[in-house]
Amino acid sequence: GDVIHRMLTATQYIAPLMANFNPSYSRNSTVQYLDNGTVFVVQWDKVYLQGKEDMGSFTFQAALHSSGRIVFGYKEIPVPVLQISATQHPVKAGLSDAFMVLNTSPDVPESRRRTIYEYHRVELDTSRISSLSAVEFTPLPTCLQHQSCETCVTSELTFNCSWCHVLQRYL
Repeated sequence: GDVIHRMLTATQYIAPLMANFNPSYSRNSTVQYLDNGTVFVVQWDKVYLQGKEDMGSFTFQAALHSSGRIVFGYKEIPVPVLQISATQHPVKAGLSDAFMVLNTSPDVPESRRRTIYEYHRVELDTSRISSLSAVEFTPLPTCLQHQSCETCVTSELTFNCSWCHVLQRYL
């Protein structure tokens, strides 16, 4: 979105492992990305935790496929993730999405209040993250994947289609 807000960044993320990493600690530490049109990959290579460099380096990546599939790969996780302190920075792994609405206050019409709505979160069990492991997220089918109202209404999706007046079609 066009608005950056501290709470929005805390609720909108694709995080194979979020912690207080310091990529500038070592010349060997890198954060690199690759986009070949089919998959977008971000890799954290030999990164260290700020102030806990003696724990060792972490290497992991997130791969976002054009099909909607997301894969987190963990090559080096030198300590159990549960041992990483969340004092300086939250420790999270998973997916989250949110949006922000600017509301005017009835008392002061020229003011705007930001309200953030987190509408979906998938948290990984961080105790299961270890070296040489991976997690795969596969998207569920949606009605928008169908080419006609007939195929949508007769599909075996697990939700009820309904008419959208704005788009003039079933969703």
